[in-house]
Amino acid sequence: MFRKSTTLAAAALALGLAACATPTPYQPNIRGGATSGGFSEVKLEPNRFRVNFAGNSLTSRETVEGYLLFRAAELTTQNGYDWFEIIDRDVDKHSRTYVEPDPFYRPWYGAYGFWRPSWRYYGRGFGWRGWDPFWGDPFWADRVDVRTIDRFEASAEIVMGRGPKPADNVRAFEARAVIDNLRSRIVYPEAKAR
Repeated sequence: MFRKSTTLAAAALALGLAACATPTPYQPNIRGGATSGGFSEVKLEPNRFRVNFAGNSLTSRETVEGYLLFRAAELTTQNGYDWFEIIDRDVDKHSRTYVEPDPFYRPWYGAYGFWRPSWRYYGRGFGWRGWDPFWGDPFWADRVDVRTIDRFEASAEIVMGRGPKPADNVRAFEARAVIDNLRSRIVYPEAKAR
């Protein structure tokens, strides 16, 4: 019985970790989902929206910006418009740096208390000097893992229009063309097995 419950717990943990180890798919931004991040929007006026897409730490900036553009095009067609113009846009980069000591490298601690080797020697012109394995020698230095994790979030304010896209406006996009061009790059969440 114990072995079976341990195996089930290990399998659940592995599935949970696997779900966290994927880039954010194209999905609504629902808190508490299997994969963090996604799109959201706020209607400001009948033809004006604020659109956001937040990616997790495995989602590239290019993907976040592409998903934002795709969502803007989807909103445009869903509301009966033909084109949209990006009035304002921004991409935020959230960086966190983690410094963690190597959990498997603890020289001379524990079994020997706080003892560690150190030497004193006489250096010509310098006098007596001390040497400690944790000062200056990279072989003996405390090993640490330094990681910086970036997470991107893109936002844009869009205004939608009907009819042909204004030819002289470089910030205007034909919604159906954007959907057709980006559709092959969109990754949707996997369907849950029941």
